[in-house]
Amino acid sequence: MIDIRRQPERAILVAVPPIDEPQQEVDEHLDELARLADTAGADVVGLVVQRRKSPHPALYIGKGKADQLREAASRDDATLVVFDDNLSPAQGLALERRLGLRVMDRTELILDIFALRARTAEAKTQVELAQLQYLRPRLKRMWTHLSRTEGGIGARGPGEQQLETDRRLIDRRIARLRGGLEGIARSRRTRRKARSLGFGVALVGYTNAGKSSILQELSGRELFVEDRLFATLDSATRAVDLGDGYQALITDTVGFIRKLPHHLIASFRATLEEVEEADLLVHVIDASSPAWERQMEAVNEVIGELGARGPVLLAFHKIDQLTHDEEAALRRRVSEVYDSHVLTSVRESGGLDSLRDALLARIRAERPTVRVTLSARDGRTLAEAYREGEVLERREKGASIELTARVPAALVGRWRRQEGVRVTGTDTA
Repeated sequence: MIDIRRQPERAILVAVPPIDEPQQEVDEHLDELARLADTAGADVVGLVVQRRKSPHPALYIGKGKADQLREAASRDDATLVVFDDNLSPAQGLALERRLGLRVMDRTELILDIFALRARTAEAKTQVELAQLQYLRPRLKRMWTHLSRTEGGIGARGPGEQQLETDRRLIDRRIARLRGGLEGIARSRRTRRKARSLGFGVALVGYTNAGKSSILQELSGRELFVEDRLFATLDSATRAVDLGDGYQALITDTVGFIRKLPHHLIASFRATLEEVEEADLLVHVIDASSPAWERQMEAVNEVIGELGARGPVLLAFHKIDQLTHDEEAALRRRVSEVYDSHVLTSVRESGGLDSLRDALLARIRAERPTVRVTLSARDGRTLAEAYREGEVLERREKGASIELTARVPAALVGRWRRQEGVRVTGTDTA
């Protein structure tokens, strides 16, 4: 019997760091690239590093290093070369011609992983749009792949006319996908408006920081969790009971990464609007990673690009993976530098209590305490007060009821416009 299963790609990874970049960072970046390659299904068979003041304009690496790379690929039976940086279309084409191998850059690799991980129709639409935007200026190189892999009659070079036809087809498909994503964005805005009285929290963070695990533990509802980069692409929102009658609507968003492709940020904007609209961002940080500060900076860059301006709570996660001394050092470090933070773990009993307490405190701080008078027959308003707020005091006064309660500001505004309901005072207890 012949085994026709596809064999994993054998990949050589290439990094071109600046001359002054610390070796520790170079090693971290290569390790992350190796994890990306593994997530995409490739076996890493070699590493090539060349420090340069600036990348070579034609090949990104020097000509001599390119020849060494070709020899290493032949020796290790490599089928793929992956660069840790983004290559221009001309550089990618020149490298493939010189190496005689398929070449991918970091953006193409991440796009491939997103395509592999996309499960819902929305995620697939977002990924396809990003892929087509990346592909369009590289069509000539892609046709080179086709002629090399297929060969023979029927694949002898389509010519420039076919390339122009393909570009027009891609442009039309991009327009349709953008229209579909605009519809998705409208639907999301409608759903957010329907739940606007709830306190919205968005979990953000570097990929594999543990966001999905936190939401699963807080909500008690199953989510897809895997110890791999970009395990989940689809945002999930869960109602989480924080105690004392309070709930938060917590959304798990797609993980970020260093040099996250701009095509992806643009394509996932409908999903990432949850970040822009949230009442609070919880930035989940993998405290067990030696590179957590640099990962934190990468996430902050994306958050800034999205235009999110809300308050941020830092959650230093996976503290169960630290030694006692490492945890003590982390607590000293974050206490000195960051005002709003908690330390968390999903593996330790009570490891998320500090996060629950912080969320509860935020809700209470942002909800005004109001005194409102309503008719004793107004069961709807009375139910809203108990369901969406915290009733601190209730007094029966004949045909009316007087409440003192902490409630969302949006609900206060609605009550002020409602006939038969009188808001007599507010403060911020």
